[in-house]
Amino acid sequence: MWGEEELPPTWAELIRAQSGDLLLFVAFAALVLIGFRRKSIPIKIATLVASVLYLGLYKSELISVVNVFGLLTWNLPILQYSLGWYLFATFTLVSTVLWGRLYCGRMCAFGALTQLIDQVVPRRWRYQIPLRIERRVNYIKYGILAATLSYFFATKDIAAFRYVEPFWMFTGRGTTPLWIAVGVLLVASVFVSNLYCRLLCPTGAFLGIVSNLAVFRIKRWSECKTCRICEKACEWGAIDGARIIQSECVRCDVCEQLYANEKKCPHHIILIRKADIMARRSVAPTAQAVP
Repeated sequence: MWGEEELPPTWAELIRAQSGDLLLFVAFAALVLIGFRRKSIPIKIATLVASVLYLGLYKSELISVVNVFGLLTWNLPILQYSLGWYLFATFTLVSTVLWGRLYCGRMCAFGALTQLIDQVVPRRWRYQIPLRIERRVNYIKYGILAATLSYFFATKDIAAFRYVEPFWMFTGRGTTPLWIAVGVLLVASVFVSNLYCRLLCPTGAFLGIVSNLAVFRIKRWSECKTCRICEKACEWGAIDGARIIQSECVRCDVCEQLYANEKKCPHHIILIRKADIMARRSVAPTAQAVP
């Protein structure tokens, strides 16, 4: 009747209204976890493409330093009207605590875009930053995070994120200088693999700090203390001898695939050779005993 107050929607109605977004994200998260679990290169590439198309172009939704602002000031979206976002944010946080920067390596649409660029650009075009330098310049992103947070707490202005994150590009809204800056950044990413993610991303810095809590970490063999195969293969500068630098690792699968490779990993090669030697020794006395 006229004049009656409209009742707020029930949780069942809210979930039903947002079910499309929830199901899409569940499907995407399943793809992420299947690829991560199987260490499958084709599934990972499919995940990166899905990230650009789904989180980037379709949803224009990425974990941003703005979300860090909101978390630290407890100024978050209204739960009942943002169920998809909370599912996304919770998955990101939980996966980071469990495995490390899984979000950075597989889910971030901008990071996925630069990783896909790596797939099509010849390796000979790339410049590999020397490890001794990379381990110093990696701290730039932590400086950017600290500076951005300091500016936010001093001014309460969240618009500053556009000057430290290129994620707005998926919305198509930006000034000419910002578009030029993004263009320069993407071109630079052709020659320095994942330049922004490795050296400049404040969100990656925040997740790197959280990833130090990771429960399930990459396993290492005792031979890793002297072997440098994985350290040289890692394009994220996340390996220092036998040590995985947890805050820099994005669980890209490269070292884990080498770890399990019986033809390339010295650990397996040594075991196979030892087994071969022991087998020969066991056969030799038997052969000598035959008249």
